[in-house]
Order: sequence, then C-alpha cells, then structure tokens
Amino acid sequence: MMKTEVIKIDPINPEAKIIEKAAEYIRQGKLVAIPTETVYGLAADISNPEAIKKLYEVKGRPQDKPFSIAIANDGALEYLAADVPALAYKLVDKFWPGPLTLVLKAAGPSQAISGEQDQITSGESFGFAQDKLRRTIGLRMPNNRVALRIIEASGVELALPSANLSGIQPAQSAQEVLEYLDGKIDLVVDAGATELGIESTVADLTQPHLKILREGAVKKEELENIARSKRVLFVCTGNSCRSVMAEGLLKNALAKAKRRNVEVFSAGIAAYNCSGVTTETAQLLAKEGIDMSEHRSQRVNKLMLKSADLILVMDSLQQARILELAPSVEKRLYLLKEFAKIIDNDLNISDPIGQSMDYYQKVFYTIREAVERIANLL
Repeated sequence: MMKTEVIKIDPINPEAKIIEKAAEYIRQGKLVAIPTETVYGLAADISNPEAIKKLYEVKGRPQDKPFSIAIANDGALEYLAADVPALAYKLVDKFWPGPLTLVLKAAGPSQAISGEQDQITSGESFGFAQDKLRRTIGLRMPNNRVALRIIEASGVELALPSANLSGIQPAQSAQEVLEYLDGKIDLVVDAGATELGIESTVADLTQPHLKILREGAVKKEELENIARSKRVLFVCTGNSCRSVMAEGLLKNALAKAKRRNVEVFSAGIAAYNCSGVTTETAQLLAKEGIDMSEHRSQRVNKLMLKSADLILVMDSLQQARILELAPSVEKRLYLLKEFAKIIDNDLNISDPIGQSMDYYQKVFYTIREAVERIANLL
C-alpha cells in the first residue's frame, strides 16, 4: 500500500518550498490534505476529472454530492458566481476569510460544485443540487495562511471537502487525517491542530431570503442580523467634507430614532486614505452635536459599492465613476440632492473645498435636508 507523505509546516510563516510542493502535487492531480481554521480539508484540482474521481472514491462520497470551491481572494466571486446579491458582499466583508461557505448561482459552464463538508449539524446530508435551469456553487475563503497560500500557488480551482470518510467526524489534526486516509492520499501538510474544530456555516443566497443549510462556526443569528440590516454609503470626491457631513447627520438621526439595523459609512472617489475632516465640516457638525473627529478618509472600492443597499453621491461625475467601477449597482445608486427640496434644476451638490464658510453652510443645509428625508425612508 502507498504510504502517505507528511510534511510539517510553520503555520505562522509557511515555508515557500513546502507551499510550492503541495501546489505542484495538486496540479499533478494528486490529493493533498491541508489545514484550514475549521478542520483539515482534502484539496484536489476541480478541473481534473481523474483527481475528482479519486476524491469521491477516497471519501466514499455519493456522486450526486459535488464539492465546493476554495478560493484565496474575493475577486473569485466576479467570475465564478452570477447575480451576486448585496448580502453576499456584506457577508464577505464581515466573514471572509473565515468559516462561512456561500451558496450562489454559478456562472459559466457546469462544474463539480457543492458542499464543503458532508453533513449538516443534524446529520442530514446535503449538497447543492443542480439542474438545467438553476445551478449553484459553494465558495469559501479559509482563514488560514497555509491554506490560502497553497490555494493561490496551485493556480487552479480547488475542491476542498473535509479530510475524512463521508459520515465520520472531520479531522482536526494531521494525525487524524492519517487515521482516516493513510495510504489513500498523497500528502498531508501538517500545521498542527485546527483553530476552531467545527465546520463552516453554509448559507444559501440563491433565493430572495437567506437560508442556512448548516450552522457551524458562524452562528445563524449573526447571519440573520446582517440579512435584516441595511448599508448606506455616501460618496464624494475626497471624503473629507460632503460625504462626512451626510454620514454624521444620518448616524445622528438614526441614533435618535434608536435604529440599530442600518450601517452608515462614507468614502471618496479620489480620497487620500486616513486624512481627517475639514475644519469647516467639523464646526458645522459640532453645532448639531455631532463629533466626526475620529473620521479618516478612505477611497471607494468595489466591495464597498457592491455590499451597499443604498449609494448616494454628490454629483454626476461621481455617479459615472461608480458605474464604471461596479455597473451592477446602478439600481441602488442615487444623487443625494434628489432627496432634497430642489429649488433649481441642478442635482449636483458642489464641492465646498476652498470656499467660504457661508458656502460650506449652504452645502451643509442641502445635505441635511436630503438626509432627513432619507432617514425617514429607511
């Protein structure tokens, strides 16, 4: 019988040679057990039919239960999944990398795609079944340096079910992997015991409402709270005046109304990260009893945009730039002044940088008026 090779690796500073060896084994169609923060997983090139066939045989897994895909960065959502809802990006922002598998509509040709582990907590087996009309894909980004570096170095999409026989408790150490699979797989990358020792939570986002297929390391209540919440993003140019005014005003209005299910943040199209608010902005907000002295500017990015339920910009140039970055957010994107009492035909709120305090105050009043209406609509 073949003897399974075992290599110890530093979990904090993984040795590059070991990472590359594991990645090369995977590219060759071999099966490699690797650590994640939950349990040890069994990695195989999902595009290699022979490797996947062997994976089914080794685990004793039914052929109608395909595997999820392990990814090393959230950019994989862009090409592996289709019609990704804002909630998915909220959960990615909160829990990835981490012990959460997201079930999404699949993009592209049919693949072997489905559940990361073999059983739901109750013991009921599950898989993300496919048909000709609806196909689904399970995606997870492990919160483990060794796993992430192996996934990235392999250069292929990886199936990563738990390293055990179907129906048996997942392995939490290299020794347990060997007890189950010695001689049946090619390599075990030993990084010591796993951190959590419990499977990832599996959340189905293919329907209008969140469905928990299995509760694991991430609690059902946490996910449901996020699903019920809303995210509002204000965007200006530098994220030092207009968007900060709007953020502070809306947070203040929601706090007075004891609304805790709305997250408010702001960003800039051309912001320099970590700069503060302008003096004029701080003074105007202070008169409303709002302290934004801890605010630090940040540049808007795709994840911010795609995770927001409502995006409000100050002018049409920012609106156009956002649609370049993330065309899919068009139905959630508005000019802030659309919500104010319009006394002219200009829907842009001009940048007050370099202008007088009177000009700042005029801009502030327009933003306050719009924000008051938004607070009532949320």
